[in-house]
Formats: sequence, C-alpha cells, structure tokens
Amino acid sequence: MADVDQALDDAGLKNPRVRDYVRHWAELTGAERVEVVSAADDARLIEESLAAGELLPAGEGRYYSRSYHKDTARSEERTIVATSNPGDAGEYNNWRPSAEMKPMLEERMRGASKGKTMYVVPYLMAPPGSPLEKYAVGVELTDHRTVVLHMIRMARVGVQHVENLDDPDFFVRAVHVTGDLENLGQGTDDDQRYFVTVADERTILHFGSSYGGNALLGKIAHGLRQAAYDGWASGEFLAEQFMLIGIEDHQTGRTYHVAGGFPSASGKTNLAMMLPPDALGDRYRVTFYGDDITWLWVNPDDGRIYGMNPEFGVFGVAKDTNEKTNPTALESVGSSSQALFTNVAYNDETQEVWWEGRTPKPPEDVTGWRDWKGNLIAEREEGDDSPWAHPNSRFTTTLANVPNVAGDFEDPRGVPVDAIIFGGRTRDREPLVRAITDVAEGVYDGLTLGAEATYAAEGVEGQLRYDPMSMRPFMSYSEGDYAAHWLKIIGEAREKPIFAHVNWFQRDPDDGHFLWPGYQQNLRPLLWLLQLKHGEVSGRRTPVGILPTEEELNLEGVDISREDLEAILTIDVDRWRQEIDHRAEHLSAFDGLPEEIWAAHRRIEEALRDADD
Repeated sequence: MADVDQALDDAGLKNPRVRDYVRHWAELTGAERVEVVSAADDARLIEESLAAGELLPAGEGRYYSRSYHKDTARSEERTIVATSNPGDAGEYNNWRPSAEMKPMLEERMRGASKGKTMYVVPYLMAPPGSPLEKYAVGVELTDHRTVVLHMIRMARVGVQHVENLDDPDFFVRAVHVTGDLENLGQGTDDDQRYFVTVADERTILHFGSSYGGNALLGKIAHGLRQAAYDGWASGEFLAEQFMLIGIEDHQTGRTYHVAGGFPSASGKTNLAMMLPPDALGDRYRVTFYGDDITWLWVNPDDGRIYGMNPEFGVFGVAKDTNEKTNPTALESVGSSSQALFTNVAYNDETQEVWWEGRTPKPPEDVTGWRDWKGNLIAEREEGDDSPWAHPNSRFTTTLANVPNVAGDFEDPRGVPVDAIIFGGRTRDREPLVRAITDVAEGVYDGLTLGAEATYAAEGVEGQLRYDPMSMRPFMSYSEGDYAAHWLKIIGEAREKPIFAHVNWFQRDPDDGHFLWPGYQQNLRPLLWLLQLKHGEVSGRRTPVGILPTEEELNLEGVDISREDLEAILTIDVDRWRQEIDHRAEHLSAFDGLPEEIWAAHRRIEEALRDADD
C-alpha cells in the first residue's frame, strides 16, 4: 500500500482537503504508490514512458503512442451527468441519480489500480488570476502515465494551484481509473465503462478508458460539463464548446474577437487556426486563442461579454490536416514541439507519422510503416485499403506552439467578444453568413444549430441532426434552464455581441462542387459581420437574418463564379419553411424553454410565411 502522506509531504502538498481526497482514493483503488506531478516532471515522465514502450520517438522532440484498439474515441453513450436533483435531467445529458452512479463507480474502481502508480495531477483550467479561477481548480488522480503527459500539455499543472485556496475544499475531484481494457466488454450489453460527472458535488468519476476526453478529465469533463453546471449554478458564466479567435486590423489599429460553436466536421478547428487570405494578409492578422472551449462572462467594468480559453493546449484531430486545410496546426506539432501523436500511422525505421489527408496518397514505400493498430502495412493482403490512421487519431500540443497564438492568450482578464457565431455543415438551406442582432433570436439560432446527416438524391434533405450551441454531447443540466441562462448572461451585457450563422459547405445541386472556397477565405464573411456590427455596412434583411450584398463582401482575389456567389448570398424560402417545422419539433423536446425563445421562433415563422418565394 502506498505511503500517501510521505508522497504528499515530499511534493509540498499541504491542502488538507486534497490530502484527504488522495488518501481516500489511493486506499479504495489499491494503488501501490502515489506520485504528485508538476509540469517540471514532463521530461522525466517521457523518458520513463519511452523506456517502458508506452511512447515511441516520432522525430526530434515528438512522440507517438497507440491506445487499445477498442478505446479510440470519446464514448457519448457511456457518459453520464449525475446529480441529486431529477430536475437537472435534460434531453441530451444522460442524467442519472448520483445515489445510483457513485456506488457503482466506486465498486468498479475498488482495487482496480493494484500494482500501479496513482499520479496526483493538481491543475488549473484558466490563467492564474482569472475572475473564474476558483472554478478552474482541480486534482486528477490517474493510474496511466500517458494521461499525465497529455494533461501537462492541456492544463496548467502544479501543486501551487491547490494551495492557498480561499476555500480549501472547493476544487474539482477528478478520478480516472483505466481498468482492464481488454476485458471491459466495450460496445456490448456487458460494457463496464462509465464516465460520470457528479455535477452538484463537483466530482468526476471515469472508469474504463485511457483515451481522450474519457481520460483527460480537465478537458471536457471539467472544462465543459462541470464548468457549464458551475456557471449556471453560480449564475456567473457560460462554458461552451466554442473556438475563440482575434482579428487584428492593421489599417485601423482595432482588434476584434469572435467566438463560435460548430458541430463535429463543420470546420471549427480550421477556422480557429486560419491565416488570412493572401490578398488581405498585409492588412489583417488572425490570432488563435482556442479551438474547443470558451468560458464567457460579463465584465462589470465595461459591461461587455468577455471570453477565455481555459485550456493550455490543443487536442486536435489529425485526419485531413495538411498544408492547405490547416498549415498552422502542422507547424504547432513540428520538430521539438514535444507534441504527442496518438493512433496515427508510424514508421518504425524513420520515426515518421502519417494520417489520411496528410498527403493526397499514402507513402509509396511502405517499408517500416505500421497502421494505428501496429500492423505492418507491407503484410496487408492485396486490395486491403483500410485506413492507416484511425479517423479519430490525434495530436496534442501546447498553445504556445501555435505560431499565430494571440500575444495575450494567457491574460487572466480574458478578451471582449464582438461576435458569437454558429456554423453547421449544410449543402443548401444556410447561406454563407446571416447576421442576427436580436439576443433572443441569436440564442434561438444556437439552440437550433445542426448539421446534415443525410441527403437524398432528389435534393430534398431530411431533418438536421440538431446540436444546440454544439453542446449536445456536453450538456450538464436541462435545456430549458440552459436557454434561460444564456438569455440571462448575454442580457446582462451593456454592449452585446452580434450573433451570426455561417456555412462554408453549400454545394451545387448538379455536380456537387463547393460554392465557396473556404479555409482562409472564411475570414471575409467575418469581416463583413464586424462591419455590420459597427454600422459600416447595412446588408440585406431576410426572414432569417441580415445577409451581405455582393458589394459589401470583400472578394478581392476570390475565385468564385457569379452564379455561385448569388447562391450563397440568398435563401431558399421554401426550404426554410420546411426547416422551421423541424425546429418546432426539436424545441418541443425541451421542458421549460423560455417564452422568449418561442416568441423568436414565431417571429421567424411568420416572416417566412409572409415572404415572397
């Protein structure tokens, strides 16, 4: 049995509540030893992981790992929000009573770390000194060394973050136990995995994985689910799956900030890391704050909405990341970046990594190459074209490695947010950009955010898979309360951000080509949106928002036909009338939705009914 007190003493960890917490879980899980970790331990832990074969070198200062082949992605169906209040149950949060879930998780974790080290990872999910700092303090206990290395890159790690708290008991208790991955029944009726956030007790209990958000508990479990609950319970802030960028205008000397939510595969990371198009590069610079989580609150000094990325790093999807789609991401995981790659293809001889979309075709010489399961490509049967890398393969790197990271990304005050945008992948229905100036209609638009799941050949698409504010997998309380909390926080601002919906993915119905070139060109509709907010353009009003005119949108250097441009700057009223019916059905599933949201729905429905076809 571990000598817990000695390990904590050696690390200088004095917080009595943290000590009690570590002692309890070390005894319950049966850990053989306890080790308190700080960021300064990273190099030593990497060397230990290399020696143990948990990591492989991937070039100078870069490392590669494989996870168990049934443990490769976040598991929504096994993810639970538990509280003592049934009123917290929502449509999407998989609510269960904490009195049921806590004993179940404790029983699974009992003795499950026998013979292992319990790593104690004190962390902070915010820059020190932030107005939300008290909600950002946590201690993850994990029995997996690679998880520790990821946490060091994704959070600020060190004992100092849990000492001298105003309330020594106010920290997130995050317990991760890997379990016997080969005998957990993943995906069967006997699946033993559970990933539970006991939100009203600020406790996270995850059992049965060593991968991603299932194991890096500061990220999604704390940074989104727990923080969202804390923000609502306190009435102080919103925690959203939003990217956050800055746009610097060298001509005017002004800097703007845009936050936004995008469902999966809708272009969020590429937008967050984009560079300005060549034709606008002399005037504008885009700076990166974060690609996944933003906390939003009202600054009482100036009455504006402020935003902050609580994370310290980037946990990015490797697939389709290349020099065209996201050169910034590639540079952030370059030589000596200390980046970690997981479940990409790996070459034993050259220590190179590769993934689908990295280059148009896989390497021609397959000597030494292994797929994400560790199987040699050279030994594949003829005709086997299965992916070399897992579709959810990842890279992990610190924010400081991102070449266009904002100079003030660690400013504890956060940054003022000028615009909040939503964007889903849809091939018709949604124009390039439509601005929304009414707060209730903006929140309504976020609640009805969605991306297409299917598309019929005749061009009539069914209902979108709705993903409110892109938070569907991360909701921690009921959607009605969530909408009311959004209206409260934004409503308290004296200067409110403008809302908008963007869509880079419209396609030609005949040949299927994308109407808008996307990537770096996506800066252009954002510039128009900011001009609209400041009264520099007026746009064209439609039932679903304000659209740019061709003259207002800066198209210098853009290769786009007049027909395609016209298509992305108009709306199909008939398609929107279909959509509004789907939205009514979607919103009806949410108990207690504020009347302001229904009133916004009715205004848009009436405007569409009265509009010319």
